[in-house]
Amino acid sequence: MKTYTNTGNKDTRSGFGAGLTQLGQTNENVVALCADLIGSLKMDDFKKNHPERFYQVGIAEANMIGLAAGMTIGGKIPFTGTFANFSTGRVYDQIRQSVAYSDKNVKICASHAGLTLGEDGATHQILEDIGLMKMLPGMTVINPCDYNQTKAATIAIADHQGPVYLRFGRPKVANFTPEDQKFEIGKALHLVSGTDVTIVATGHLVWEALEAAKTLNEKGISAEIINIHTIKPLDAKAIIDSVSKTKCIVTAEEHNHMGGLGESVARVLSQHKPTPQEFIATNDTFGESGTPAQLMDKYGLNADAIVNACEKVIKRK
Repeated sequence: MKTYTNTGNKDTRSGFGAGLTQLGQTNENVVALCADLIGSLKMDDFKKNHPERFYQVGIAEANMIGLAAGMTIGGKIPFTGTFANFSTGRVYDQIRQSVAYSDKNVKICASHAGLTLGEDGATHQILEDIGLMKMLPGMTVINPCDYNQTKAATIAIADHQGPVYLRFGRPKVANFTPEDQKFEIGKALHLVSGTDVTIVATGHLVWEALEAAKTLNEKGISAEIINIHTIKPLDAKAIIDSVSKTKCIVTAEEHNHMGGLGESVARVLSQHKPTPQEFIATNDTFGESGTPAQLMDKYGLNADAIVNACEKVIKRK
């Protein structure tokens, strides 16, 4: 079984910051807007090096989206930055009307997503943002898995014409994808080959899926691992090709099971190849305060839960 090495835990929000810094040097049309969270979004370097292209809008997220939409008319490529909860739920009307409906080239960059926001609690831990954003016509939705992939995704979306939602997080997590990777929007990454069960994961759950695969291998179960970094557009072919071999699937995400990756996969399977499926996701609930590790364990978003789901779904073949 192919294995991956963690080169050191790093937060994905810093991957965004590094990608934005590089874009500042290579693309003069890139501008950045932040809603009073420069340090949290790791936008410090961009602000320092390109103050004429940085806009601190304060705690006025709706205004930030409106400003960003307007800037695209002049050929600018605006990257907006704030927490995922404020990037989506607080400004959904502005995103729908001014960005998605108008097909504006705005990059909505959202940190501190999911339960791993941790101690800030349920009011800040948005678990429905992927569903909100993927339902908007024309919106691309990306949820990278580690520092390197977040940096690559940040750079790649600047060349994509159209609105993008880029989701990442606060905690330090395993950094295991190549430093020099080329990020291709809409193209799933086949990480491990297997014959008994398919695991498709996104974001922080990709590393947990790889860890689960090791445990499953010790039990004589061969798991195929696919990294779905782009939830919309979804790489349906990669999913169908895999389940044609394994005959069952587990989806894993740090998001509500309603509206997320799992539902998108279920739609593909119901249309093209009905297949037993188990979901690793939060179960129609808000989060709570706690450390990221405590919350991931309590809500069943870890390698052990993935192992159990795989054993369960294999019995349903």
